[in-house]
Amino acid sequence: MTSTLQPAVAAEAGKRPGRWLALCVLVLAVLLVAVDATVLGLATPYISEDLDPSGTQLLWIGDVYSFVIAGLLVSMGSLGDRIGRKRILLGGATAFGAVSVLNAYATTPELLILARALLGVAGATLMPATLALIRNLFHDARERSLAVGVWGATASAGTAVGPIVGGFLLEHFWWGSVFLINLPVMAVLVLVGIRLLPESRNPDPGPWDLVGVLLSLAGMIATVYAVKEAAAHGFTRTVLGAGLVGVAALYWFVRRQLTLPTPLLDIRLFRSRGFSGAVLADLLTVLGMSGLIFFLSQYLQLVQGRRPFEAGLAELPAAVGAVAAGLVAGRAARRFSVRAVVSGGLAAVGLALAALTTLGGATGYPVLGAALLVVGVGAGFSFTVTADVILSSVPKEQAGAASAVSETAYELGAALGIALLGSIVTAAYRDFTGPVGTPPQAHESLGGAVEAAAGLPAHTAQELLDAARESFVHGLHLASGAGAAVLLGTAVAAWVLLKGQKL
Repeated sequence: MTSTLQPAVAAEAGKRPGRWLALCVLVLAVLLVAVDATVLGLATPYISEDLDPSGTQLLWIGDVYSFVIAGLLVSMGSLGDRIGRKRILLGGATAFGAVSVLNAYATTPELLILARALLGVAGATLMPATLALIRNLFHDARERSLAVGVWGATASAGTAVGPIVGGFLLEHFWWGSVFLINLPVMAVLVLVGIRLLPESRNPDPGPWDLVGVLLSLAGMIATVYAVKEAAAHGFTRTVLGAGLVGVAALYWFVRRQLTLPTPLLDIRLFRSRGFSGAVLADLLTVLGMSGLIFFLSQYLQLVQGRRPFEAGLAELPAAVGAVAAGLVAGRAARRFSVRAVVSGGLAAVGLALAALTTLGGATGYPVLGAALLVVGVGAGFSFTVTADVILSSVPKEQAGAASAVSETAYELGAALGIALLGSIVTAAYRDFTGPVGTPPQAHESLGGAVEAAAGLPAHTAQELLDAARESFVHGLHLASGAGAAVLLGTAVAAWVLLKGQKL
């Protein structure tokens, strides 16, 4: 018996270094997406000044990337299961780098919105492939928890690297340079990934359901568009029509997947309370946080007057907390319980968001920094454990589709959060009363007000800026309060839905 087991142990030991080296490559893809998502917030004031987008266009620039990703993640995750996760990851990374150049040199708001949408198409290939490869590389539950923790910690580190690097670039170059930082990361990922990443796919995938792809894309985009426009402009005929189209397409998609022998997404996965609870927790958590995060950089720069690099450093505590929590989340969940770690993390984020309703223009940094640290720790615990729950709930052959569900929840939550909470900020901001002669563009966005003030007499300009900043901060208070309510409610739901769940 000993002679039979020793070669197997030796083979396993020989594979282990390769798995961890492959993980290093996978987290580069996560870093790529995380950096891109966070640098945009810092660049928003400069985009407003250079391209002069309307308030609605500015929201589209912020969330169209998430809209498209949300619509394509399931399809791309399933495609990776079929054609190979390594192949789709490296191809998507190459496209991501190329489209980043188009974003960097966009000359109109419309072109930037289109470029962001194309970036979403490329981005939809990356995240499901990375998690699916982790599921296939790490079969031991403890190793997989650690690997997922590293994956999550890298995503959090990206949120720190993005603002800091982006802030440095914005102080020395034009706003498009923040997109070009994707290129060196992409190049390393592709060149090293070709050698180190193993290929994996579903050995019996069946045909790819193109009709399902179109239904998923149309349904997700139409539904999210309807929610976004309803929040901004009310229930118009266009909004109701888009909503009906979206719901009908998603209903048809679900019915079709239930009848196919090899569906894009096995809807029956949602029968697992743990799987459904983890997905719902991710969606609502990101929804509650994203609207605030999108506008936080504007608050730091345009309200408190920080330079871009300083604003990036100011957001660092959230990433530090998330990295630290992500690395120990799996161990904490096994020692206490999955639901205790997830619910506790979500409750902490909710309380931190509630604390941010006290922010003012002159609020000292210790208050903001402490709140961001708590947000990072709570989110790091929650996201890492829910990702592990989702991966461990499915066979490794369906890892791509399951990972795509997790990422769809994340991106859909981000899109809805920016649409709903962002619209709250925008609506509250537009109501301010400026001095006589205030240009219309000042009511579109805070960046527009800053630009308009530059052409006014000093006294009038200061009066305009004071009114605009006060109104913007009021909008942040409303969004923070709404986000806190969502997070605390999600903590309660996670406590119920994740009962008995183990890693």
